[in-house]
Amino acid sequence: MDLFEKIAIKQGPLKDYAASSEGYYMFPKLEGEIGPRMQFHGREVICWSINNYLGIGNIPEVRENDTKVTQEWGLAYPMGSRMMSGHTSSHEKLQNELAKHVGKQASFLLNFGYQGIVSIVQSLVDRHDVIVYDYESHACIVDGVSLHLGKKFTFKHNDIESLTKCLERAKKITNETGGGILVISEGVFGMRGDQGKLKEIVALKKNYDFRLMVDDAHGFGVLGEGGKGAGFEQGIQDDIDVYFATFAKSFASIGAFVASTKEIVQHLQYTMRSQIFAKSLPMPFVESALFRLKLIQENPSYRAKLWEITNALQNGLKGAGFDIGNTNSCVTPVYIQGSIEDARIIVKELRDTHGIFTSMVVYPVIPKGMILLRLIPTAAHSLKDVEQTIEAFVKLKDFIKKLQSEQKLSASV
Repeated sequence: MDLFEKIAIKQGPLKDYAASSEGYYMFPKLEGEIGPRMQFHGREVICWSINNYLGIGNIPEVRENDTKVTQEWGLAYPMGSRMMSGHTSSHEKLQNELAKHVGKQASFLLNFGYQGIVSIVQSLVDRHDVIVYDYESHACIVDGVSLHLGKKFTFKHNDIESLTKCLERAKKITNETGGGILVISEGVFGMRGDQGKLKEIVALKKNYDFRLMVDDAHGFGVLGEGGKGAGFEQGIQDDIDVYFATFAKSFASIGAFVASTKEIVQHLQYTMRSQIFAKSLPMPFVESALFRLKLIQENPSYRAKLWEITNALQNGLKGAGFDIGNTNSCVTPVYIQGSIEDARIIVKELRDTHGIFTSMVVYPVIPKGMILLRLIPTAAHSLKDVEQTIEAFVKLKDFIKKLQSEQKLSASV
């Protein structure tokens, strides 16, 4: 069969939604300046779907600095990969500042978080090693692990008993192969919003010889003293062997970094194929990250406002009788039982009738029969935004019950 003919008839869990959902549910266009209220299909909506946690993506000082450094450097400099011709004093300075901020000896800048994680996993292990990772790890971790030629085990989400069983199996294998064990978890799981049980995982180190890598994309800048991350929040940052975070969330920018000991960071910068064979992070993103880091360090009010909005939103939803699971971060999931068709009706009601824009998460990201409405509060939101959103969700509950009684909807809250 011709390759393109095969692709034309091949379906997939997400590709199946293309015909009926693209442009509204999938690949929606949010327009206007980044903020808590944006334009969707020609009308204003309260937007709860942008990872601009600290609300700095559109503030005047950030916009002015972004403009200044772009005018100064352009988007081309430096040319080439970091290893060949793309290294600068600014890259080095940012790495040093980030390492200091997260309490590690050294750090290394990455162009993107997704490709960075894939390469980190590849660089840390060989076929003699075993990887043990949380079942609900982000897709970038799953893809990185999938390239591993050795054994890999998943443990049930945040289940320490399940992890212990996996470590027992891994220990037996590495005793034979002479390899090591890498455990991977997340600071904050981006869908459920619960923090990884890092303290409990670290406690297992006394009985099992493993190294711990943590993806803290949703914790960096948000959790812990000074926004230093989930490791500081849980008091075990020193026990995280490889710490990873991105600039795409709290920094509202592009790029990422990995931090560890000097020896491990040097190993990574000489072996990470996604960085060795890719262009260096352009100077405007490096200089803007330095500016954002200093801004966050000097202005704890951003985090204070974020948590004020987060607590108001989560308490309001719980008070209205909605299930928000076990989140202990800013990520705010609302769980509803129902089908994918139910999800479309519910999301359309929120957007078109109430002007509330949330992300719709359905199978295969979460199990069949479950709908997850994912809300991301930011420091740019107001208590008025929260109040209006809670009112909309209360009306949504009545809407669901009415359609359910008319047998037009199978969903339940």
